[in-house]
Amino acid sequence: MLTQLRILKNLNDNPLTAKLLAYYDEPSDGRANAFLAELYERGGENSLLKTLSDIVLYDENPFSRAAAEGKSNRYLKSAFIEDVKTLLNAAAKTENFNADAYFNMGEVNEHFRTSLQESANRLEGFYRQYGYGDYVRYGAFLFKNGNIEPIANAPEIRLSDLKDYAEEKSLIAANIENLLGGLPALDMLLYGERGTGKSSTVHAMANRYFGRGLRIVELHKEQLLSLPVLKEKLNAVPLKFIIYIDDLSLTEGDERFTSLKAALEGSFGVKGKNTVVCATSNRRHIVKESFSDRKDSIHENECMQEQLSLSDRFGLTVLFGTTDKKQYLSIVKQLAEDASISAAEEDLFRMAEQWALAKGGRSPRRARQFIDALYSAEQRGKPLEF
Repeated sequence: MLTQLRILKNLNDNPLTAKLLAYYDEPSDGRANAFLAELYERGGENSLLKTLSDIVLYDENPFSRAAAEGKSNRYLKSAFIEDVKTLLNAAAKTENFNADAYFNMGEVNEHFRTSLQESANRLEGFYRQYGYGDYVRYGAFLFKNGNIEPIANAPEIRLSDLKDYAEEKSLIAANIENLLGGLPALDMLLYGERGTGKSSTVHAMANRYFGRGLRIVELHKEQLLSLPVLKEKLNAVPLKFIIYIDDLSLTEGDERFTSLKAALEGSFGVKGKNTVVCATSNRRHIVKESFSDRKDSIHENECMQEQLSLSDRFGLTVLFGTTDKKQYLSIVKQLAEDASISAAEEDLFRMAEQWALAKGGRSPRRARQFIDALYSAEQRGKPLEF
């Protein structure tokens, strides 16, 4: 009968740990080879113990979920320890054929370097801070086909990478602090021209507050009708979330218009205590207005009020204003210093203005693109091409 893990039951079906346990139960050349093939496939040959302990650390199981909620108990902890012991014993048994010939045994990750009892005690605090499963490893997620899926290559942007717009960032940060502190937090609408840093600011905030339990879940605007479902799913997770909707714009009469209004209003069944909605848009009022809207309305004012009603649901509205020449060159200068650009300031500003003219205007995004292009040109010893 094959050994079966109880708390770490997901690992019974994990290709690597399943093959390791199969060898543990009945050593044979065939089972050893199957285990080695899987170990090589996932790049674990440099440290088997590090690979195994990482799998355990990032597994979603009854112990990690209970610990994240502050509800762990001695029974779950004891079962968790027994499962980890089983895996370590199975790893030790591979020395029967290995002897450092096929892989390095290595050592466990930092979370398992004390006694298993002490490690389990510390993991309770770790899971309480970082959540469980994929929430430990990833800061950004996508709501897709009814599932919350991690984004492996989410932007690693930091707030320090985003120059100027200090007041705008301060307003957003203060609201997030309220969310993390269990205080009333407001749904946010960030609006302004393209390239002013709205989306980058949201991602940078998520990165900044990752260690305090903040995660971001992106909801495509085509999925707005699923917002109540997403909020309900997130309510069951003991972390805080920004539900991020990028480039939001709707037309009056769109069924998503009413759904989003209800979700932002906090109607029964959709109010989330651990979530805030953050939408970005190029327009303040979100709803596209046409001449026919006004012409066909019995009362023009009623039409306008209906179009404003959605944006009014956002408790915090932050304008990312147009980047003028002074601010554009300020951003260029700061980015150039970060990148150690060698060009003299006069030449730098002249090229920056040429770049803005050639590319269609000034913005933080244009400044970043200009500096990236100039840096590459300097590294290649070539003049910047416009």
